[in-house]
Amino acid sequence: MPVTTVSAAVHITPVVVRTFFSHGKKKAKKLKDGSQEEEATDDVFFNQAFHIVKAFIDMGTKNTVESLQSFTNTHVPAPYWAAVAAVLIPLSTCNRAADVLIDWFGPLELKQVVGGERWWQVRGLDGIDAEWVTQAQYLNSNPSPSDHDRKLSTAEETVLKMDHLNRVMLYVHGGGYFWGSINTHRYQIIRYARKIRGRVFAVNYRKAPQYPWPCPLHDVIAAYMYLIEPPPGAMHTAVPPNQIVFAGDSAGGALCLTALTVIRDMGVPLPAGAVLISPWVDLTHSFPSVMNHTETDIIPEFGFLAKPSVLWPVDPIPPEGGRVTPAKSSPPPEPGHSDTLKPTVSRAADDAVKDMAGESEERVQSQAEMLEGDTPQSGRSKISKAADSHASSEVPGDKVEDEEYDVDRWEPKPPKVRMKDDDAIPLEMHSQIQLYAMTEQLTHPLVSPILQGSLGNLPPLYILAGDKEVLRDEIMYLAHRAANPGQFPTRKGVIRDGRRQKENAEKFTTPTKVHLQVYDGMCHVLTVFSFSESAKYAYRAIAEFVKHVTDNPEQELKQTPFPELGRSPSAVSVHTAGATENPLPASGTSSHARLAALPTPRSDESSTADLELYEANKKTLVEEVNERISLPAAEPLSDASGKPSRHVEVRMIRERVDVRGRVRAMEPKEEIDVLKIPPSEVGLIKEEPTLRWLKGQELWDKRYKRAATNAVKQRQKLEAKAKRMLEHARDEGLLLANERPAMPRQQSMASTRSQRTTDGEVQPERRWGPLDLDDEQPPPSAIAKRRDTPEALALLKKCIYHTAPVTHQTIPKRKVMDAVRAAFDPHDNPVKAPKQSVSEQQTYANIIPMHGLRIWDSLVSYFARKSSRKAINGTKQAAAAVKEAGEQLQGVLVPDTESNGSKPQP
Repeated sequence: MPVTTVSAAVHITPVVVRTFFSHGKKKAKKLKDGSQEEEATDDVFFNQAFHIVKAFIDMGTKNTVESLQSFTNTHVPAPYWAAVAAVLIPLSTCNRAADVLIDWFGPLELKQVVGGERWWQVRGLDGIDAEWVTQAQYLNSNPSPSDHDRKLSTAEETVLKMDHLNRVMLYVHGGGYFWGSINTHRYQIIRYARKIRGRVFAVNYRKAPQYPWPCPLHDVIAAYMYLIEPPPGAMHTAVPPNQIVFAGDSAGGALCLTALTVIRDMGVPLPAGAVLISPWVDLTHSFPSVMNHTETDIIPEFGFLAKPSVLWPVDPIPPEGGRVTPAKSSPPPEPGHSDTLKPTVSRAADDAVKDMAGESEERVQSQAEMLEGDTPQSGRSKISKAADSHASSEVPGDKVEDEEYDVDRWEPKPPKVRMKDDDAIPLEMHSQIQLYAMTEQLTHPLVSPILQGSLGNLPPLYILAGDKEVLRDEIMYLAHRAANPGQFPTRKGVIRDGRRQKENAEKFTTPTKVHLQVYDGMCHVLTVFSFSESAKYAYRAIAEFVKHVTDNPEQELKQTPFPELGRSPSAVSVHTAGATENPLPASGTSSHARLAALPTPRSDESSTADLELYEANKKTLVEEVNERISLPAAEPLSDASGKPSRHVEVRMIRERVDVRGRVRAMEPKEEIDVLKIPPSEVGLIKEEPTLRWLKGQELWDKRYKRAATNAVKQRQKLEAKAKRMLEHARDEGLLLANERPAMPRQQSMASTRSQRTTDGEVQPERRWGPLDLDDEQPPPSAIAKRRDTPEALALLKKCIYHTAPVTHQTIPKRKVMDAVRAAFDPHDNPVKAPKQSVSEQQTYANIIPMHGLRIWDSLVSYFARKSSRKAINGTKQAAAAVKEAGEQLQGVLVPDTESNGSKPQP
């Protein structure tokens, strides 16, 4: 059964029942044992929500990728209190962003690593799907008049009405790089817009495996350029970079970080800051928490597997010999020559010549022999010495001597797997493990940004992680790398193989200002559970960070990039109850005055709990920083009002947050195990996660063997269909660039054989299409060059008959018989362009009006109301107990009641 609202309900309902009873048993056991330790799962509503999300993601792995994508990219209407305007980022902006990436890569890397410069620019839509979002009450009822003579649409008018809002959050949603959309995150995005008292620009980037790396990165960069350099026809005025904050969760957080590094490297103006929520920055899974935190996180044990379909896996039936086997050769593979994927024709021919000439590889060595060469018995001491020496380097440019540290042997490239036992022969991967990128691309710094040559010289970063999530270690390591470039250098192999990474390590040495918070007991992307006390504080802290970095001048931010060590929460955060109809000031007033006068949603008027908690946490932080920098009592960092009394540079704030949202200082770096990992161990595919993935994939291969066989057969039928489509298009006059037209008589015969069934056009801004990739090697999952999936055929048909790239000389006519077939094909249309991939184009629910994503929001709202009432009762009970014991009650927190209205709030 595909992923639908009904199937999700059927799958999740038993989980809810089991969780209810198991929660009661667990609470009873804690009471019996007298345990006083607070856990996030002590709250029955968080416990239920955690298991609901975990069960849904688990259900997704038992369905096809296309099914999960379709469900999570189904359009969900915005609630009445939100103002949402859909826009399409045009191809012209996409082209400017592509030029930036082309310059970043350079011709050699484009060819050897990316597979070309054309295929990732091919798209089905005429731009990028995106939305402007804000609170309806923030709209300006009298916007500046438009320069357009034509009548504006409702969406265009809405964009004009929110153009006065200076603060802009560019939000990039998560979902493992292959699912999720602006619809799954709509209510979170609305909440951010309300909290920052500004607007959010959310981008629905193309997703893997149909549009793998670097397609999503390309779209995120295009979204940023759309904001700062509006194309003709855009309703918004250019947003200054210092008024923009990047924000994203999981894969979206990593895309934000990666886009920042490209923007920095290419000299494009940087935004004011970035919020990274559980960013997935290491796709090699080289950190310990990936193996240790599976039970306490929502991420599936075996990763993002899927039921086989024509789209994914690349190889539905396991390759001969298995998906993971002992190494076939000792030397690591050359770039683009990993043994995981189908070899090119030229490479296969080269291998055949070597075999015939007796030049095949010698005996495959053990890992110790590979690491040490001719003296395996002495390998351990020299390897350890090299790793320790590399880890102690204080300057990114420092190098260990080649005779002590052989990069090729110590840092094996994919598909080689780093083994725990040096006496073992290394493993090789023969299947693509991640949907986002090919196996040999996983160590590229734009795929796994933990391997960037430098994370310095970036705008201030606010990084959040759950202490119980599988990505915790890589997030903590990332934060410390950014704030301490010299102490955490990139491993030597990345610097050696990446021209730009070597330059960056030497060029960008200024530490990035980082605020790292690790939340006790929380799982991946804690903001999903918006009703929890931890998440409420996180939303407030994120909002104050955005306000601080966008409201203050650059010079002040260099000294005080953290709002907790600067001003108090802005005046716009607290308003008098009943202020709902405040008129907007004249356009001549300052931006801060205009923001302060904006009307406040009623949900915030009676809710000061998150502000009180934020102020209490701020006080705790200031006291900790004062103590850390040993300031004299007469010279505190800030006065009683929170205003800085002197400027002291604080490079990094490191905090832990308990289940009540209260902060405390993080333990010293020396006590954090993940920070002791040598750089040479970071970003390597290792044995344990590889074997765990293999175990899960083998279970799926056995469970869905019939589905895999059917997928292979269906691919063959679709290839035949694509071949027939191309033949018919050629018959009807399709001409590509530099091709000669057919003979006049042949053209005349073609025109009499068919009738025009479409009105296509050649789009000047559409550079490339699926027929322009003969000399490129895109990833095997990319539909740009495939001919064996329905989505690939839809893309091909659109680019032939409807919106052709400039490389097409003609738009051919469509045969009548083809139009008749299209009328009976649910994936086609006899007149209009076929619907494009669900990884790019939103779908619309036609049968069930209440979609599962809206049901989730209703559940969150319900949990928020119940949690608030429970917290109020708990506070009263705690106060009575404290009074009875004669103790002072300090810091009692009033729960956030912003969701107690008659309508569900975001």
